[in-house]
Amino acid sequence: MKEVLLAFIPIFVAMDAVGVLPFFLSFTEGMDEEKRRHVIRDSIFTAFSVGVGFLLLGKIVFRFLGVTVSDFKVGGGLILLIVAVRDILFAEKGQRPPGETIGVVPLGVPLIVGPAVMTTLLICHDLYGFWITLLSFMANLGFTWFVFKEAEKLTRVLGESGIRGVAKVTSLLLAAIAVMMIRKGLMEMMGLKGG
Repeated sequence: MKEVLLAFIPIFVAMDAVGVLPFFLSFTEGMDEEKRRHVIRDSIFTAFSVGVGFLLLGKIVFRFLGVTVSDFKVGGGLILLIVAVRDILFAEKGQRPPGETIGVVPLGVPLIVGPAVMTTLLICHDLYGFWITLLSFMANLGFTWFVFKEAEKLTRVLGESGIRGVAKVTSLLLAAIAVMMIRKGLMEMMGLKGG
């Protein structure tokens, strides 16, 4: 159970469901309930498919390219750090005009599962194994589904500034996790134990 929680937290921080909420609301504004449910279903299914695909094939691709997990920890950590700093300093995550496939792009990918989540999935796979990482990923997708389903209620409770505040704190945690990944990757490269 402890390992599930340890895998859940970095994925939760990287996925940032509350931070994605304003985009979901913006993209689905004026939609009826049935269309909104369709968008939620598409976004969660797309995020699940891409996440699991990357979890299954990521290491095979690494072996083919000659990339080690330590290399990925450093490279992935740098990407996470850039994503986190960008989200802390800039309010917008790059909105795109909505279309017929907004559940797939941009909600499913890259807003729910983007570079930060893919990086975190591979790191968690290395640390905790496939099944624990998959379970933690699915639990996070369940949470994201709940956030989208209850979007209007959450907005009333937290308010727009509250949602932005939660997103900023989440980005700060993501930055800390990124630094930890870089540190562990560098220590492994130098043959030291990652602490």
